Amino acid sequence: MITEETVRTLAARLDTAQRTVTDTLSLADTHTLAVDDAYAVQAALLALREGRGERITGVKLGFTSKAKMEQMGVSEIIVGRLTDAMCVPDGGAIELDRFIHPKVEPEVAYRLGRDVDPADPDTDLVSCVDAVAPALEIIDSRYRDFRFTYEDVVADNTSAAAYVIGAWVSVQDVSDRAVRLSGAGREVAGSTEAILGGPVNALRALLDLARRRHIPLRAGQVVLAGAATAAIPLESGETVCEVDGIGRVGVRGV
Repeated sequence: MITEETVRTLAARLDTAQRTVTDTLSLADTHTLAVDDAYAVQAALLALREGRGERITGVKLGFTSKAKMEQMGVSEIIVGRLTDAMCVPDGGAIELDRFIHPKVEPEVAYRLGRDVDPADPDTDLVSCVDAVAPALEIIDSRYRDFRFTYEDVVADNTSAAAYVIGAWVSVQDVSDRAVRLSGAGREVAGSTEAILGGPVNALRALLDLARRRHIPLRAGQVVLAGAATAAIPLESGETVCEVDGIGRVGVRGV
């Protein structure tokens, strides 16, 4: 385990990279981090943001595709936190110069209708959801040349940078729904099955992570279940995600 002082130092380094829009070298270049260390850095990083007045609005899951897990040589998903400063209204504009090298992914979002007690063995997170929506997540790794380890990504709050939620609709099974992502002259297509074989599985995986990582889950918070296709660069103009049966969501890079 690294020391608390080192945790604070690494968190400050990542926070500075995000605030000054300046990339940084992999933490692994100077430190050996265990996964527990990485989550400690993430928590310290979020504490800095909360100290400036940001409010936690939800969680996001990463490495929810088999391909990504195999690429990183891991078998466990990761979790990061969302804040109100990351939220962009559907159809709204977002300034590209606030990011280092942003990419965007299509997602399914869930909304929690009541507080969740992860410590309760009888908790069923799926039953706590009261709405679902199409979503976009903007990711922006703070590491130079996208060179990072699994622990680096966890420490960097899983590359979370911004998110956009479409119109909420009633809870329904969103397994095997077609997904289309288009923007900047690119278009990719996929299925919600890419999210752990179905987004509802992401909720079950989140509950386990929340128990082990002591992450509170509150009524009204958003859960981003994971990417349904490969990411594309976020560039000037409109980027749109469509998920069959639940709608579309868009954002405009400026």
